[in-house]
Amino acid sequence: MIAEETLLVQLKEEESRSKAFEVLVNTYKERLYWHIRRIVLNHDDADDVLQNTFIKVFKNIEGFKGESKLYSWMYRIATNESLSFLKQKSKKSGISNEDLQQVLVDNLQSDVYFEGDEIQLKLQKALATLPEKQKLVFNMKYFQEMKYEEISEILETSVGGLKASYHLAVKKIEAYLRED
Repeated sequence: MIAEETLLVQLKEEESRSKAFEVLVNTYKERLYWHIRRIVLNHDDADDVLQNTFIKVFKNIEGFKGESKLYSWMYRIATNESLSFLKQKSKKSGISNEDLQQVLVDNLQSDVYFEGDEIQLKLQKALATLPEKQKLVFNMKYFQEMKYEEISEILETSVGGLKASYHLAVKKIEAYLRED
């Protein structure tokens, strides 16, 4: 795998940009896809959001100042693109974001790309009841096994705040699973 600093230099130089971008996409597409998929829940939507994420990365790479890791910056873009996508989808549907979450979870069973069992489905239903930030933190910590420091960089939130959000999310999920 190419070093992030080398990749950044290549991305900012005209002659090497397209080859470097191809390396960037191949390096991060799967991790970003699953991050997005856990937010939007639908395979086709995740593909669309992933494509939009990479378009934004390509268009804005010149402005990347290196104040965070390239990886964190792309995750932040993917997160924002996913949340914007869900807001637009709920607006188009004329339903609240919470109701949209329920619809998406209900549709998971018929999604041919969803490989989860009954327990996974219950967990997704529990996640759908969480506030946006708690859901993001839980997904990144539990599913992607990210460190609080990484999540902090991506979501631009304190580590202490993230730990509190994760703890609350776990308690709410446990309560949801107990009552079901």
